[in-house]
Amino acid sequence: MTIRRFSLRILAVSALGLALGACSLAPTYHRPDAPVPERFPAADTGQAALPAWRDFFQDPRLQALIELALKNNRDLRIAVGRVEEARAQFGIVQSDRLPTIGAQGTGQVTRLPADMRNGGADAKSVNRSYIAGVGMTAFELDFFGRVRNLSEAAYQSYLSTDQARRTVQLGLIAQTAEAYFRLRSAQVMHDLMDKTLEARKGTLDLVQSRFDVGVASDLDLAQAQSQYDTVRADRIAAERAMTQAGNALQLILGMPVPDGLPEPRPFGREQLLQSLPAGLPSQLLERRPDIVGAEHDLMAANAQIGAARAAFFPRISLTGLLGFASPELGALFGGSHRYWQFSPQIQMPLFSGGVKGNLDLAKARSNIAVSAYEKAIQTAFREVADGLAGEATYSGQLDALRATEESALKALKLAQIRYETGVDSFLQVQSAQVALYGVQQQFIQLGTDALFNRVELYKALGGGWSADDLPEAS
Repeated sequence: MTIRRFSLRILAVSALGLALGACSLAPTYHRPDAPVPERFPAADTGQAALPAWRDFFQDPRLQALIELALKNNRDLRIAVGRVEEARAQFGIVQSDRLPTIGAQGTGQVTRLPADMRNGGADAKSVNRSYIAGVGMTAFELDFFGRVRNLSEAAYQSYLSTDQARRTVQLGLIAQTAEAYFRLRSAQVMHDLMDKTLEARKGTLDLVQSRFDVGVASDLDLAQAQSQYDTVRADRIAAERAMTQAGNALQLILGMPVPDGLPEPRPFGREQLLQSLPAGLPSQLLERRPDIVGAEHDLMAANAQIGAARAAFFPRISLTGLLGFASPELGALFGGSHRYWQFSPQIQMPLFSGGVKGNLDLAKARSNIAVSAYEKAIQTAFREVADGLAGEATYSGQLDALRATEESALKALKLAQIRYETGVDSFLQVQSAQVALYGVQQQFIQLGTDALFNRVELYKALGGGWSADDLPEAS
């Protein structure tokens, strides 16, 4: 009956401690107001559901590359590992809210000199004692929510780390797409160099033949040769750019680009979804993982204030042991050797500057977390606004360049005819070639920038994915 009564007492005290742990001194959490305008500039706003990345990136080769990056990229593996680390840390802190109960056994053998023995010199010189049982070690009764708030802070930190993983995933998808488009752009630029070099070689041969018969001057021949050599140098630079873009893509993938990938779509904006719904700025608060993570950091800092406030109050902990004690090991578990020990402990800070300092530190960190959260919102708003500005202007600029290219091509044909008929000098042909070549290069670069802008807008809006598409921390 004594053992049963003691067990019930331990359980009752533990249950009381757990129940009282519901008390919390943490401030009531309120989400800060978003420090940005209510609407994005130059955008139709409303409810906006972003497509998953498989629907947004419509080039089958790019889709395959993104899948490889999500499986092999080392930065993503590090991010997943940090989630596992934060989850384990939360589990450690969470365990402090429950009693630690385990089996315990101790033995002690003591020899005392004759003048220190109870009973005089004739008493036993060696004393033995053995204790075994089930005990509870220093379980804190969380009356003021200190342990509970520490557990909440660890949980919010874990959630923030998981959002950091999603941020890395979204950034990895965008980086893979941009590296792929940079490689495709270098390839298209190289093709332009090939075609231009072939055309310049034809012009050089024409001028050379005219020079041989005395129609063209030394100046004409030198200008034609210069034009040809300029494109030849540009072609070598394009080869270097292609190699470097391939190396960058390989680094992001975490492996060499494999053979047998699907055929790509023609290079252009058709490789991406044609339009993106922007939605309202308030939707970014739930959609962008960096903002969600910053709010979890803010909640963690809020809980740390509660833990710091609880440190001003007494801390009560319980230690107990229920089992058997005996001077003989062989008779330890006899019915007459029942043993129990109950040791409550209370600690109350009286003169401790560190307690006040910890509270000030927690409040300062909470203020920093508020500013970080607001900065994340402002950064997101700016990124979306920049992306929308690009979407509103790139199409018109590309149309203007397309018309410029047509005019430059027409001007070159007219200049060649006038040169061949002796109306104008080769200088007019040279000027027309330079103008057309420059417009063609600018068109490719601007088209690449337009692709980058749409990818960055997709990233700025928080991306779109389903749980099946992205790897989770195991």
